[in-house]
Amino acid sequence: MTETPLARLLARRIAATGPISIAEFMADCLMHPEHGYYSTRDPLGQSGDFTTAPEISQMFGELLGLWVAQVWLDQGAPAPFTLAELGPGRGTLMADLWRATRGVPGFHAAARLHLVETSPTLRARQRAALPEQDIAWLDSVEALPDAPLFLIANEFFDALPIRQFQRDDAGWCERLVGLDGARLSLGLSAPLPLAALEHRLADTKPGDIVETCAAAEAITASLSARISTHGGAALIVDYGGWRSLGDTLQALRAHRPEPVLDHPGEADLTAHVDFEALARAATGLRVSGPVPQGTFLERLGIATRTEVLARNLAGDALAGHLAAYRRLTHPEEMGTLFKTLALTPPRAPDPPGLHS
Repeated sequence: MTETPLARLLARRIAATGPISIAEFMADCLMHPEHGYYSTRDPLGQSGDFTTAPEISQMFGELLGLWVAQVWLDQGAPAPFTLAELGPGRGTLMADLWRATRGVPGFHAAARLHLVETSPTLRARQRAALPEQDIAWLDSVEALPDAPLFLIANEFFDALPIRQFQRDDAGWCERLVGLDGARLSLGLSAPLPLAALEHRLADTKPGDIVETCAAAEAITASLSARISTHGGAALIVDYGGWRSLGDTLQALRAHRPEPVLDHPGEADLTAHVDFEALARAATGLRVSGPVPQGTFLERLGIATRTEVLARNLAGDALAGHLAAYRRLTHPEEMGTLFKTLALTPPRAPDPPGLHS
């Protein structure tokens, strides 16, 4: 473990008040106002620590934009409406979405753009990517306006703080961050029964780890309430699966995985999204998916779009373009690990790409 400024701060706190949950550790590592990973840097791209789908190819944002426009049309083209993104990164996805939808009659005129972003560094990048748009930046989902809501969340939920529980013969032990001497270390609480995990006793055994994310469930419930009341849709794209099982917490620094305690505040921390938990929180809405990202993009026509763009490319540019298509769709790359889930009103038409 490297003694980063945040590591020293956490060690002092733990020495004074006792071990902290994985969720507390993640929240400080990512969002501490002075030493948090997202608060202090642009983490994306070759000079950062990871690359997201919109940064890989413009096709990703273009197809998601046309998905939003089609769902908006299918619901009667409400105007005005809130066009929102959670965790918009550099603004690349929204810029590609906006360009792809310029030919949809009435869409731009009716859209009111809202970006849920707390990082000042990334807000500046988003402003640069969308120089002509009237943008409302929000600190939380709860601040979204009461209006029809069409929202995208790409690689947002995986960065929300999780808690981890390890099954024991006598109940569940929470995994905690404590101290081994002066160094941060992982340990377990005493076993205790947990009503919230009672339903997981049937499909787990002693030693198994289950992760929970209260923030993800609360955000999904908030989005669902707005869509239930005003109409709209939410499209969630992230990596994970149906029902949490196992330790999926990981740290990424300079595009390489490393132990989660090694560089607190200087590495990205993420965990797999439990899509079953999101579906359970989407009260009153129709849940479509999860569908593998590769399948979803193929159904939206990414192969055709790849061919069209390839006509004007050659050499390294063409090779890079085809590699990007493969990276987004191939099962051995992002195509299977990443999933797509849509939330829509019960009586709305089937959202594109999510039903065979």
